[in-house]
Amino acid sequence: METSTSKVKKNKLKFSRETYLKWYEDMLLMRRFEERAGQLYGMQKIKGFCHLYIGQEAVVAGAMSVLKPSDAMITAYRDHAHALAKGISAREVMAELFAKATGCSKGKGGSMHMFSKEKRFFGGHGIVGGQIPLGAGIAFAEKYNNTGNICVCYMGDGAVRQGALHEAFNMSMLWKLPVVFVVENNAYAMGTSVERTSNVTELYKIGSGYDMPSYPVDGMNVEAVHDAMEMACEHARSGKGPVFLEMQTYRYRGHSMSDPAKYRTKEEVESYKAKDPVEIARETLLTNNLATEEEVEAINKKVADIVDDSVKFAEESPYPDASELFKDVYMQEDYPYIIE
Repeated sequence: METSTSKVKKNKLKFSRETYLKWYEDMLLMRRFEERAGQLYGMQKIKGFCHLYIGQEAVVAGAMSVLKPSDAMITAYRDHAHALAKGISAREVMAELFAKATGCSKGKGGSMHMFSKEKRFFGGHGIVGGQIPLGAGIAFAEKYNNTGNICVCYMGDGAVRQGALHEAFNMSMLWKLPVVFVVENNAYAMGTSVERTSNVTELYKIGSGYDMPSYPVDGMNVEAVHDAMEMACEHARSGKGPVFLEMQTYRYRGHSMSDPAKYRTKEEVESYKAKDPVEIARETLLTNNLATEEEVEAINKKVADIVDDSVKFAEESPYPDASELFKDVYMQEDYPYIIE
């Protein structure tokens, strides 16, 4: 490992010690949780699809230092980190991966469908781009009810080729909905590069067709993410309508656990790892004397304990009872003919 002075220079920092500590702890939890999920998938403890977020942690951490707890969030199927960031416990997320009744979706959603009404997290959606009009719809509800909340709608770079995006963008601008659209451009839609699937490779420019304020952001830099989200959220919350942000980020692992990612060179992956957001946050703390080695190690242990505890909790939790099969599918009051 390189020394803490190799990537981060000591300088006057824009944010407080508490903010950098929070960013480090949050991103480290996302990283360690996903690493363990990958291990457990290999052990067949987790089944079905599983999409890891390793490398992209700054995109969510930088947003959460701006958002209010009452703000809504919706995303695609690479959703474990978003769920953790919104305050769903590691226990509930891990139990959901294990398909256990104690999971945040009662074990019925799995990796791709994390939900929490209480934490204002609306998924977790398996259909590519399917969450984009839903994000606009949630924002419409916030405006209609005059809550003062906004909705942050995440999507992958593959989703911007879906027609639903254009319909949602048009209506969001027409009605000035309080929504921030965020494309997490990790360079590959499944295994196909952006260059091979889009004539417009600077994806933020897609918003210009709707006169939507649209900006590129260094998604590997948590400070840049915070600044961009602060601007976008203030714009949306003030009644001026949506903003479209292209977070230029990178995933270190394949699209899903079944993807060996042979379409990328080792040099490409290593070039992104050189600006790893978790490592940069750690080095920022140490280089600028915001934390001691002992304090950083205490955070490392705290996170490791949380992840260990989540696995133990998931292992010991029961599977959903058969009586749960038809629950949460229909409203019983509206469909009395359903046989128990």
